[in-house]
Amino acid sequence: MKRIVLFIATNLAVIIVINVVLNIFCALLGINIYSNGNGILLLLAAVVGFTGSIISLLMSKTLALNSVNGQIIGQPQTAAEAWLLNTVASLASQWNIAMPEVAIYDSPEPNAFATGATRNSSLVAVSTGLLHSMSQDEVEAVLAHEMAHIGNGDMVTMTLLQGVVNTFVFFWANRIADVVARKEDGEVSHGVYYMVSMILQTVFGFLASLIVMWFSRQREYRADAGAARLVGAPKMIAALQRLKGETSHLPAGMQAFGIASETADALFSTHPTLDNRINRLRQM
Repeated sequence: MKRIVLFIATNLAVIIVINVVLNIFCALLGINIYSNGNGILLLLAAVVGFTGSIISLLMSKTLALNSVNGQIIGQPQTAAEAWLLNTVASLASQWNIAMPEVAIYDSPEPNAFATGATRNSSLVAVSTGLLHSMSQDEVEAVLAHEMAHIGNGDMVTMTLLQGVVNTFVFFWANRIADVVARKEDGEVSHGVYYMVSMILQTVFGFLASLIVMWFSRQREYRADAGAARLVGAPKMIAALQRLKGETSHLPAGMQAFGIASETADALFSTHPTLDNRINRLRQM
């Protein structure tokens, strides 16, 4: 419930900022979103819907590293770091993609994540807890899972999906608000328009997030399958078994990137349950 309340509050704050900026922008250009038809509104909706997602994607590596205070490995200082770089390089070669940057961040929880704007400009980060609590075979499986996310282009796909969802949320919220706020003489009550638009964007955004979370859970299954094809299903199963009982402490915005960030296969979960993922692997 706290996560849902935080989502609604954050979404409402973003909507208010977007609407203020959009209306200032339209006023400067002389654009009237109430009278220029669906074409102008759809164009503005696409700009609003994709801008934030694309900016987040382009800044994802920097934001991710800063959020966990991760350190990129340049020259390996230990045997563990050398093994880590060599393993990622081998996996990247199997996916036929450029070597990602590899980082380590200090955290007792076993976790890892991958991010980046493109397949050939990516980052893989692992926690110290992952390296200390898992065997090399299990760590290799986790790395293979993260490399599957990169190889499948999941970061770009999620960005595009979020952009499309945001576009339709903004378009239909404002289209309906225009109908509700339009008076008999054809004029629009701006106060009613803004109020209805913000309420609908919050509600539609909340519902649309169910689609995004469902897709996020499906991409986890695909990444598990990709890892199993590279290193074998038994290694991936062993790694997921090791993660049982662990709770992710990644920042809220990073939960979807973790190897296992949820304990329940709920509607707003970014990951399936570990048991469901293990069962899928056993069926391979």
